[in-house]
Amino acid sequence: MNMITPIESTTARPLVDGFNRMSRTRRAAIVLIPLALVAAAGTKLAGESPAVAAAPPPAAVTVAAPLVRDVSEWDDYVGRFAPSRTVEIRPRVAGEVTGIHFRDGEIVQKGQLLFTIDPRPFSAALAEARANAASARSALALAQADLGRATRLIADEAVSAGEVDSLRAKVQAAQAALAAADARVRVRALDVEFTQVRAPIAGRISDRKVDAGNQVAGGEGTNGTVLTTINALDPIYFTFDGSEALYLKTQRARQPGAEPAAVEIQLQDETEHRWKGRLDFTDNGLDQRSGTIRGRAVLSNPGYFLTPGMFGNMRLAAGGKAPALLVPDTAIQTDQARKIVLTVDAQNQVSAKPVVLGPVVDGLRVVRSGLTARDRVIITGSQMAMPGAKVAPKAGRIAATAAAAAPPAVSLPVAGEATIAN
Repeated sequence: MNMITPIESTTARPLVDGFNRMSRTRRAAIVLIPLALVAAAGTKLAGESPAVAAAPPPAAVTVAAPLVRDVSEWDDYVGRFAPSRTVEIRPRVAGEVTGIHFRDGEIVQKGQLLFTIDPRPFSAALAEARANAASARSALALAQADLGRATRLIADEAVSAGEVDSLRAKVQAAQAALAAADARVRVRALDVEFTQVRAPIAGRISDRKVDAGNQVAGGEGTNGTVLTTINALDPIYFTFDGSEALYLKTQRARQPGAEPAAVEIQLQDETEHRWKGRLDFTDNGLDQRSGTIRGRAVLSNPGYFLTPGMFGNMRLAAGGKAPALLVPDTAIQTDQARKIVLTVDAQNQVSAKPVVLGPVVDGLRVVRSGLTARDRVIITGSQMAMPGAKVAPKAGRIAATAAAAAPPAVSLPVAGEATIAN
C-alpha cells in the first residue's frame, strides 16, 4: 500500500529553519515581549479606576415670610330679596270706581291718590247726619233753657223737685243725642274720605286689578275688593336660610352688645359684593325637617334697583378684624389627610409643617395655625424640595392679587371667603 507524503511548502520551510537556528534566549524574547505588552496594557487599564460621580447641587427655591394682614372673614349664604312691607289696597266703602290716578308699576308716595269711588251717595248721607246733629243741638238748647227756668223757680217753690229732676234728665238725654248725632257725622265724613283711596306706604305699585266703571265691595279686613298692591322697597329685605353649624358658629362669635353683623350681597351678573347691609332678624327656632334657620338682612335701596324675588349671594361677617398669615395657594401641599407647607430653617434645610387653612383672600390662602410670621415658606420650587434635604434659597416676596376666591380648603363650616380689612 503506497504512503502519501505531504508536500512541504518551499516558502514556509526557510522560516522554520531560521527560527530553529535562533538561540534559545532570542526565541524566549520573541515570545515574552508580546506577553509583556499585553500585561502592561492590562495593568494600565486595571490601574485606572472610574471617576466617582459628583453630588448634585442643592435645589434652587424661592422663600418668603408669610404676608401679615388684617382680614375680615365672611360666611356665604344664598337667598332672595323681599319687600320690607307689602300692602293690599282694598276700598273701605262700596261703590263705583270713577277714577284711577296712577300708572301701573310706578313709584308712589305715601298719601298719594290712587283710586276715586263715586262720593255722591256718601256726601248725601253726610249732609243728612249733619242735619240730625243740628236738630239734636237744638233739642239740647231747649232742654237746657227749660231746666234753667225751673231752677230759678225752686226758691219760690213754684215747681216741684220731681219736675226739676225730669228736666235735668231731658238735658242729659239731649246731650247724649247730640253726641250720637256728631258721631254719625264723623262716620259719614269718613265714608266720604274713604271714597278717595290713597297709598298707605311709599313704594312700587303693581298693576290695577279693576278699571274705572266697575263696582267694588268695601269693608274691613279681607272683605273688600283688591284694587292693587304696593311693595315698600327702601329699605328692602334679603331672606336666607343658614345651616345649624353656621348658626352655632355665628352665635359663638357674637360679642355681647355688638352691633348687628354686616352683610354684603352680590347679584347674578356682578363680580363684586357691592350691596351693603346688616343682619336684621334671626328666627326663634330651626326647621327640624331641614336643619336650617331663617335669617333676614336689611339694605338701603334708594334707587329701587333691587326688586323682590331677585336672587343673590350674600356673605355675612363671621367676626371682626383679625390679623392673619397669608401664603400662596400653590405653596400648600397635601400629605394624606393633612395640609402641609414646606419651610426652610437657618441651616437651609427643608422641613414640612402641618397647617390649618382658612379661606382665600385676594389669591392668598389664610393659614389659621401651624406657621409664624418669621417662617421662611417655599413659594417657588417646592416640587424639587424634599423634607430633610438642603436647598439653595433665594429671597422672594408674597403679594396679594385680585384673584377669584377658591373654595374652602376643608369641609367644615369655615368662612367662605375673606377681605383685607381697611
